[in-house]
Amino acid sequence: MTAVTPKPLWQPSQARIEQSQIKGFMDWLGETKSLYFTDYNSLWEWSVEALEDFWAAFWEFYDIQSTTPYRRVLSSHEMPGAKWFEGARLNFAEQAFRFHHENPDRAAIISRSELRPTESISWAEMRSQIASVAFALRQMGVEPGDRVVAYLPNIPEAVIAFYACASIGAIWSSCSPDMGVRSVTDRFRQIDPKVMLAVDGYRYGGKDFDRLEVLKNLKIELPTLENVILLPYLKPDARLENATLWDDLLGHDVPMKFEHLPFDHPLWIVYSSGTTGMPKPIVHGHGGALLEGMLGHGLHMDLGPQDHYMWFSTTGWIMWNCQISGLLLGSTICLFDGNPGYPDLGTLWRFAEEAEATFFGAGAAYYLSCLKAGVEIDQIADLTKIRSIGSTGSPLPEQGYKWIKDQFGDVLIAPISGGTDVAAFYVGSCPIMPLYEGEMQCRTLGTAVYAMDDSGNVIEDEVGELVVTKPMPSMPLYFWGDDNGKRYHESYFDVFPKLWRHGDWVRITPRGGAVIYGRSDTTINRQGIRMGTSEIYRVVEEAQEIVDSLVVDLEYLGRDPYMPLFVVLREGSSLTTELDQRLRSAIRTHLSARHVPNEIVEVTEIPRTLTGKKMELPVKKLLQGAPQQSVANPDAMANPNSLNYFVEFAKQHKTAIT
Repeated sequence: MTAVTPKPLWQPSQARIEQSQIKGFMDWLGETKSLYFTDYNSLWEWSVEALEDFWAAFWEFYDIQSTTPYRRVLSSHEMPGAKWFEGARLNFAEQAFRFHHENPDRAAIISRSELRPTESISWAEMRSQIASVAFALRQMGVEPGDRVVAYLPNIPEAVIAFYACASIGAIWSSCSPDMGVRSVTDRFRQIDPKVMLAVDGYRYGGKDFDRLEVLKNLKIELPTLENVILLPYLKPDARLENATLWDDLLGHDVPMKFEHLPFDHPLWIVYSSGTTGMPKPIVHGHGGALLEGMLGHGLHMDLGPQDHYMWFSTTGWIMWNCQISGLLLGSTICLFDGNPGYPDLGTLWRFAEEAEATFFGAGAAYYLSCLKAGVEIDQIADLTKIRSIGSTGSPLPEQGYKWIKDQFGDVLIAPISGGTDVAAFYVGSCPIMPLYEGEMQCRTLGTAVYAMDDSGNVIEDEVGELVVTKPMPSMPLYFWGDDNGKRYHESYFDVFPKLWRHGDWVRITPRGGAVIYGRSDTTINRQGIRMGTSEIYRVVEEAQEIVDSLVVDLEYLGRDPYMPLFVVLREGSSLTTELDQRLRSAIRTHLSARHVPNEIVEVTEIPRTLTGKKMELPVKKLLQGAPQQSVANPDAMANPNSLNYFVEFAKQHKTAIT
C-alpha cells in the first residue's frame, strides 16, 4: 500500500536513546546473556521467537518480586490455556513499593477534580492509607478471591482502595459513577460482590450529579453485598443507611501486609462492551497484569521514578487500570476527575502544568477537539517538562500527529492500541525508533502480532485482522461464570482456531510499525470508550413507541464519528421531537452521554437473520459503501428487502458516513 518510505515526523536524539530503559535492556542482554541486537526489530523478532527466554530475561531485568521461584516460564503454549510462571508466588501491589524507601516523601499521586483543588499524596502516606484500608477490609471479612466493587471516580481513594484489595488478594472491579443503574448492575451482578465502595455523587462540567438514589437501587440489585462503604464526595454530610464511611477505614496504624499469591490469582475483573448480550466479565491475574504493565510502561513508554505520568481516564475504562500501573515503575501518577472541556479545552493542559507531567495521555478524540478548536498550547500552559504524548481509544489520524508535533515540537508521540481484553497494548511506542506520521512505531516485545487475511495468511503492508499467534501473560484467565470456557473461546478463537483474534483492522508496515483502522466487528467505540449495542437496545426498546432498533458506529480513521440509531415505531406512533429527546435522555440517564446517538432515524424494519439476530455488521458495511450483494446472503435473511432502505440511506448520507 505504501510505495515510498515517508519522512520521519520525529527522531530520537542519541542522548534519549542512551538514557532509555529499552536501550539499557538491550545492553544488559549483551552483557549477561551474550545476546546482541542492532535495532528494535531484531529484538522484537527474538522476543517472539524465543518467547520463554524473553520473559525470563524480562523477569530478571526488572527484579520481579516473588517469594518462591517459578518452575518454568511457560508450561503450555496452547491458546486458550497457556500456563505462565507456575510455582511463583507474588503480589501486584508489592511490586509498586520497591521504590517506597528510596524517597518516601516524594509524591505518589497528584490529583485534581472539579470538586477538589490540586493535592499531593506521598509514597509514605499512600502506603499508610493502603495498609489501613486493607486492615479494615479484612475486618469486614474480605479474603483472597472475594470481589470488591467500586463506583468511584478517578480520585486517590480509588487508587488506594484498589491497591488495598490487591494486597489482600481480593478481586477488584470498578465502574465510573456516570454510569446508570442498569449498566452497573449488568456488570457487578454477574460477579457476586461482597463489598462496594461508592461516592454520593460527582461534579461534571460544573453540574452536580447526586447518586444516592442510584446507590439505594444498587444495594437492592446486588444482594450479595455485605458491606457498603460511602465516600461523601459531592456533599461532605452525605450519608447512606447502613453504610460505613470511608474515613472510618483510615487511621489504623498497622504495617503493610501482602498476600503472596499464585501468578494466575485473579487481580481485577473488567468488562467487554456487551455487543451480543451482557458485558463479559474478563478476569486478569496478578502476574500477567504485573508483567505487561511493567513492559508497556517501562520498556515502551520509558517511565520511571523521575516521571509524572498523566492519562485522562475514568474508572470504567481500561486506561485507568493502566495508569495506576505506572506506580509499578515508581512513577508519580496524576489523576484528573471532571470534564476535560470545562470550562474550556485548556483544563487538562493547565493541570498537566501544575502536576509537572512528563508523560501526558488522553483519547485521540481529545486531541482532535483541541485541533478543531484552535487550541494553542503555549498560550495556555508551560508544558516544557512533557517528553511524551500518548493517545489511544480510537485511531489517531495524521492531522492529530501534526497538531501534536506543531504544538510540542521534540516530544515522542506515543499512540498505543490494545484492549480491555488483555489490559495491555499490542502495538505502540518505542523511544529508540523514528516516528512516522499516522503510524505506531512497533509491535510490543513478546507480542506476536500480525495482520491476517480471511484465509489465515499473514500479510504485510495490507489491511487485515489483528491476530496474536502466541500467548501473552495478560490474556484473560477466564470469563467469570463461564465455567466451560465457551464464551471465552467464541470471543477470541472462533475465527482463526488457536489464534487470538482481537477484532481490529491493522496494517503492519515494512518498517515494523502498525496502523489501526478501527473495529472489524460491531463493537461501538465512542470517544475511546468501547460499549455494546445491546446496552442501547435494552434502554431504547423499553419505550412504548419502539418496536425494534439497530445502532451502528461509523468511527474510523480520519473521519468524525457518526453513530445513527434506527428505530421501528409501533403503529400509530411517530418520531416526534419529544420522542427523540426522550430516547436521548433515557440513554444518557441509564447508560451514559457517550451512548447517545448522533441521529435517530425511523425505519420500517430492522434486517434480521433467519434465527432472528439483528444484522448489525451487514448494515455497517452497507453504510461504509460496500455493495449490497457482498454484505449478506438473502437466503439467510428473514427479511432481505429490508436492506434496500440502508442502501438508499448510505447514498443520501454519503458525506456523514464516508
